[in-house]
Amino acid sequence: MNLSLYTVAAFLIIDTDGHRVLAKYYHPKSHPNGESKKLATVKEQRAFEKGLFQKTKKAGGDIILYDSHLAVYKHSLDLIFYIIGDPSENELMLHSALVAFSDAVHMLLRNQVEKRGVLENLDLVLLCLDETIDDGIIVETDSTTIASRVSRPKADTSDIVINEQTLLSAYQTVKEKMQQRIGQL
Repeated sequence: MNLSLYTVAAFLIIDTDGHRVLAKYYHPKSHPNGESKKLATVKEQRAFEKGLFQKTKKAGGDIILYDSHLAVYKHSLDLIFYIIGDPSENELMLHSALVAFSDAVHMLLRNQVEKRGVLENLDLVLLCLDETIDDGIIVETDSTTIASRVSRPKADTSDIVINEQTLLSAYQTVKEKMQQRIGQL
């Protein structure tokens, strides 16, 4: 029985042609079983991604056991989102993390979740991923919380009123501070 918080081995976004858009593999040194040797090289990762894509390129499923890894996936226009875990992991937890990530990205990109939109807003997508999964540990499964942490509201400068009163107050403060400094010399 796995009692570790480290549930995610990898997160992938692959386009409908089978090309990698985003890949993040987790090999935490502090994992109870030690650092994983699975999918450690880029060559192994590419081969795994190619085979996984061949098995999941048709829409219809959302979970598969492939090459001794549990893969939970979701199609979105011309992209496929994957969360990869060990076969003994909780499928529902992996699925809820994937759905939360996907929904948060949909909110942030205003439902324009396609390859071009993801690449143009890769910073938001990566922040969203980091808010969902941290070093293989699922930290958040609420899409609105993830989206709110990633997106910062624009500074509203229309509420700042500059008039004679505020300028006079600022001038008086600077004048007092300068007099105090001169008095100290």
